[in-house]
Formats: sequence, C-alpha cells, structure tokens
Amino acid sequence: MSMFDITAFGELLIDFTQVGVSPSGMVLFEQNPGGAPANVLACAAKLGQKTAFIGKIGADMQGEFLRKTLQNAKINTNGLVIDENFFTTLAFVSLNENGERSFSFARKPGADTQICWEEVDISIVKNSRIFHFGSLSLTDSPARETTLFALAEAKKAGCIISYDPNYRPLLWKNEAEARQQMRSVLPYVDMIKLSDEETALLTDYTDSQKAAKHLIDNGIQLAAVTLGKSGALIATKDGFDIIPGFNVDAIDTTGAGDAFWGALLYSVEALGKKISEIDFSEIRSIARFANAAAALCVTKRGAIPSMPVLCEIKELLKTQ
Repeated sequence: MSMFDITAFGELLIDFTQVGVSPSGMVLFEQNPGGAPANVLACAAKLGQKTAFIGKIGADMQGEFLRKTLQNAKINTNGLVIDENFFTTLAFVSLNENGERSFSFARKPGADTQICWEEVDISIVKNSRIFHFGSLSLTDSPARETTLFALAEAKKAGCIISYDPNYRPLLWKNEAEARQQMRSVLPYVDMIKLSDEETALLTDYTDSQKAAKHLIDNGIQLAAVTLGKSGALIATKDGFDIIPGFNVDAIDTTGAGDAFWGALLYSVEALGKKISEIDFSEIRSIARFANAAAALCVTKRGAIPSMPVLCEIKELLKTQ
C-alpha cells in the first residue's frame, strides 16, 4: 500500500508578485510561495490526498517560510533538503491588467538547482502512487541528473509518472537546449500537461490537437493541453475532446495550470485504476472537475493560498 498518493520533485521558490505602489511611488511586492510542483501538491492536499515534496531550499528566511508553507498545506517535507551554501530561488512576477504574468529570476544558482541524487529520499518515491515533476529541474546540473535518477527509480517502483513541462525561457541558455532537455524525459512519462504555447517545444506541432495525438502515439497515456479561458484539450488512446472552461473574474492567473493538474491527478488517483482502464467519459468529467479547480484558483492572488477545497469545486460544477 502506498504511503503517498502523489509525490512531486522539483523547484520550490518565492514568487514576489507586484501589488501596487507604496506612498512614495515605489513598486510593492508580496512574498508568495511558488514552484509549480509544490503548487500541484497543494491542490491535491487541499482536496484531501497524502502528498510529499522532494526538493532543495536555502538555509535562509525565504526557505524557512517555504518549509512552513508546505507543512501548513499538509504536504510531507521529509524529502525537503536545506542547503547552507545556496540561496532559495526567487522569482519576481509583474502582472498586466489582465492578470497575465512576466518573470525575472534570482537563480544563479538557486538552491533548487543544486539537489544531488544522493540527497533524494528514495523511500518516499517508492511509496508513492503518482510521481510528478516539471522541467525547471532540467535547466541546470546537478538537478538535471537528479531528476533523471528520481524518474528511473519511480518507473522501477511502478509509479504513474506525471510531467508538466513548464517553459520559462529566461532559465534556459536557448530554446534549442530547452527543447532537447524537455523532450529527453518523455519516454518515462504516463501523463503530461502542457500549455498551448508549449506544444511546439515538446512535439513539432503548434496545433494542440496534433501535438496531443503525437504524444499519445508515442506512448503517453493521457495528454492535456490547457487553453486558458477556453478550457483544456484532453486526449487518450480513445480519442480527444475540448472541455470548456468556466466564466469567472480572474484576479491572478498564477497557479491556474497547477490547480488544473493537481485536481486532475487527484481524480485519477482517487479512481484507483490504471490510466488505460479509465473510460473516456470519465476522462471528460475529470477534466471538467480540473477546469473548475483552475477557475476558482484565478479568483484569488498567489498559487498555494488560492487552491480550492472540494465543496467549492462541486458548487461551481453545479452552477455552470
């Protein structure tokens, strides 16, 4: 029996999000916990699942804040490594009037990139039903090699492997390297979530439908392409469908994709079936549930603090 429903590996960082100006006209930033893999776990944990995080932070004020944030979100932190030698990674996020984001990173190097394979608690990986990771841990060594090591161990242990290739151009030397590294892990992957901007990086197709089909034809069992307000395209060997989104007033889109994927992983895990055994009609309702979670997330600021609870999702599903 697995100890954890979902374990995630990867970056944990601070999103300093722009929140207006001070009386003297200076831009104010709010300290928000960030890092896509942790956001995904926060969503699943809030829906009631047992989750664990594996990654590295600095021995500093920001790292301590992140560790406490995970614990408050009921995410197991036994696999969280604290390093005296490197600062916790910082991302500065500015928002335009539509709540869309642009980034600037303090990560030269950040603690998250410095995790070594010897520091990974393999017992956590082996005792997890789903192992989730992103692509930010592939940008630099030693985190890149550590990601591959953890993936190999998760595969051996029979985990369902989930991947979110979260593309941040500023963190890669160039697009060609990003494309190569982000594709290098695809042979391990059972489930993938990508945004419509990431399809051409992971496949040679800009068209969401063709990209999803390509991924499924190459052995991935479930592919989801998030389409912003339009919802999400979801594909398995049994076909594909676009599941429409929900109408809400967006305040901050941070974490929307992570809420979608956290809710989707929660639903897949809760069914207790192999992905190949899930009927496509069930896949549709799972995606609708995930869209509702994402819609609720964008109505609040920040990622981890804005993850919805089960009754809120059920309520929204009833109303639209």
